[in-house]
Amino acid sequence: MDVEDPQKLATEKTPNPNTEDDLEEGEIVAGGDDDSSFKKSVSLPYQPHPLEHQWTFWFDNPSAKVKQASWGSSLRSIFTFSTIEEFWSVYNNIHHPSKLAVGADFHCFKDKIEPKWEDPICANGGKWNVTLSKGKSDTFWLNTLLAMIGEQFDHGDEICGAVVNVRSRQEKIAIWTKNASNEAAQVSIGKQWKEFLDYNEPIGFIFHDDAKKDRNAKNRYSV
Repeated sequence: MDVEDPQKLATEKTPNPNTEDDLEEGEIVAGGDDDSSFKKSVSLPYQPHPLEHQWTFWFDNPSAKVKQASWGSSLRSIFTFSTIEEFWSVYNNIHHPSKLAVGADFHCFKDKIEPKWEDPICANGGKWNVTLSKGKSDTFWLNTLLAMIGEQFDHGDEICGAVVNVRSRQEKIAIWTKNASNEAAQVSIGKQWKEFLDYNEPIGFIFHDDAKKDRNAKNRYSV
């Protein structure tokens, strides 16, 4: 079988300067015979996607904690974000829970709310808790953050923020809420949170007032 000369084939095929294969990325060919060689660069303006609320990341550095110091004295705000793009730019450049030092607490709260019992908005609230084995909280933490900042909860106005606690044997994630006595709202948040996390174990809700009096305070609500 005869094989045609590749050089001959190349000379016989005359490229069409207006084919899509010859266009530079981001360019189009205008229609019409008179301006067929006209190319136009296409660019879209940057359009950030705003969130309904501003949120602030907080970090409680275990190396800065001193037994004699008041609780929360080592808390530091890290960054406040108001768009989904800002969230990802921060999240993708910080340690995830599994990489944090033992004793660290990492918070994400609505802006102007401090992750402390003493904060006026948190004072009458409580928290839902999920307990996870060591090194297993990364996905749960991310899904919790996305559900919060994406306003996925029916009673999202009740939510103050969330915290992940890294300890030697386990990790805990908690959602803090405003009005602990509003049972219907708290139970709704707890049920939806479990659905978002695809978490099948029971979880409990503790009042902050109970936790102040007893570190082993019992759950008031369970789902």
